[in-house]
Amino acid sequence: MAAQIADFLAYLELERGLSRNTLEAYRSDLGQFGAYLERRGRTVENATHSELAEFLAELSSGHDGRAPVAATTLGRKVACLRSFYRHLRREGTIEHDPTAELRGPRKPQRLPKVLTREEVAGLLSQPRGQTPLMLRDRALLELMYACGLRASEAVGLELADIDLEEGLLCTRGKGSKERIVPVGRQALAALRAYLRGGRPALVGNAVQGRLFVNHRGGALTRQGLYKIVQGHARRAGLEQRMSPHTLRHTFATHLLAGGCDLRSLQEMLGHADLATTQVYTHLSADRLKDAYFGAHPRATGSR
Repeated sequence: MAAQIADFLAYLELERGLSRNTLEAYRSDLGQFGAYLERRGRTVENATHSELAEFLAELSSGHDGRAPVAATTLGRKVACLRSFYRHLRREGTIEHDPTAELRGPRKPQRLPKVLTREEVAGLLSQPRGQTPLMLRDRALLELMYACGLRASEAVGLELADIDLEEGLLCTRGKGSKERIVPVGRQALAALRAYLRGGRPALVGNAVQGRLFVNHRGGALTRQGLYKIVQGHARRAGLEQRMSPHTLRHTFATHLLAGGCDLRSLQEMLGHADLATTQVYTHLSADRLKDAYFGAHPRATGSR
């Protein structure tokens, strides 16, 4: 099965362009499934629908003292198994696909956490002073909020990805898909200050193509970015509500509330499916209702 998994992951990387994180998650999922089959003396070729369903049931309820797997994780494992068996069938390894009737759990729709405009202003005001690290942090937070960047996209930016004159940013999202996003005035100002007085001091004489660097001049990592965001969120009193992805959710919600159309927002976020973007319409609707019932003189009597 190891060779089949390796061939499948190579197909996903080269033909489908899946991200490194997704590939590693699928590698783990299939390794877990392979161990399950081995315990039962079964193989990928002769595993039945019932056995796959039992494998998922074990994960859902907990097994061998392990905690039950969350519904979202279980859904990913179902998607992984379906894709794996479809690949085996295309390759002629199997004739019957036991995942054809396999059903994953229904995901509870959880609306993402977002910040108010006042909370964003409080967060972005935390990197104070003109030290190289504060200039970097200010530019980083401003850019993530201005462009709705994922953490991996922010740390992966190269110097050449920023066009300060045109006010545009080129970023590579999931599946290495490129997209162009406008950059607002305040984010551009913070970037210019960082590139002028922050980054050169951090990098020194080293050759470094990444836009955001750590205190030694090396490329900033996702872990480093998380610590930066958490540190400033704590000082702004937002630690319990804040992660790097919160800025992306907030970007999307504020744009919709300001009148941005859904298709344009989809393009700026880099969503392949419009349905993924539509979750933000619920957030905007909730805010509209709060504003309405808080302001209309005859709205609260029958609510």
